[in-house]
Amino acid sequence: MTYCLGIKTRDGLVMASDSRTNAGFDQVNVARKMHTFEAEGERVFVLLASGSLSCTQSIVTLLDREFREGRGLAAAETFYDAARAVGEQVRRVALLDREALERDDYRFNVHLILGGQIRGQPHELYLIYPQGNPLCASDDSPFLQIGECKYGRPILDRGIRFDRTTLEDASRYALISIDSTMRSNVTVGPPIDLLVYAAGELRVSRYRRFNGKDADLMAIHSQWEAALRKAVQEVPEIDFNPPPDDP
Repeated sequence: MTYCLGIKTRDGLVMASDSRTNAGFDQVNVARKMHTFEAEGERVFVLLASGSLSCTQSIVTLLDREFREGRGLAAAETFYDAARAVGEQVRRVALLDREALERDDYRFNVHLILGGQIRGQPHELYLIYPQGNPLCASDDSPFLQIGECKYGRPILDRGIRFDRTTLEDASRYALISIDSTMRSNVTVGPPIDLLVYAAGELRVSRYRRFNGKDADLMAIHSQWEAALRKAVQEVPEIDFNPPPDDP
């Protein structure tokens, strides 16, 4: 299992992902799920991947090959075209591998989040489905999740606002969202990759990987739990009406 999320605000993007993969109940591995494609000053793309590791690795390999050859993401005229270029590689890998996978009862289930910017255009955030079709984040729905989403969604629903959330606060929300997921689901785990992209920057300049013992990540975990308990204690007491008299 995995958990990845992208947050779009007026000021830019925050992208975050865990690194835990498993090939069975007794085999847990670590693999990076965040990938970057950068032509500094021209375009930058950040790709987050969820699903079969072998399939996502194939997709990333094909995208990287195209990018180095000046095709695909490197040649997309708009960000929508870039999302479609990713979708084309999803469908290509599906054609190569889906039949063999499903013959052995493995479902082709790849989801991707693509964020970034092309020079002269606004920053964007897209979700690409296993069928290759893209969905764009909006001002009203400014974050996208893939993988184990449910545990980390409530904090995003309550806190993220496109026009009011700063990139610094969005980074905190992202880490709390992932920490909440790790707290409730052992199939999501560190290292945590976090990337912050400021609109118009057109390069990757703020990236950090948090291992499981990272002091800042542990501080966020403990402070968030303490603040949550304190907030619950400050909620007004529940007034229970006395039971009605028996007839």
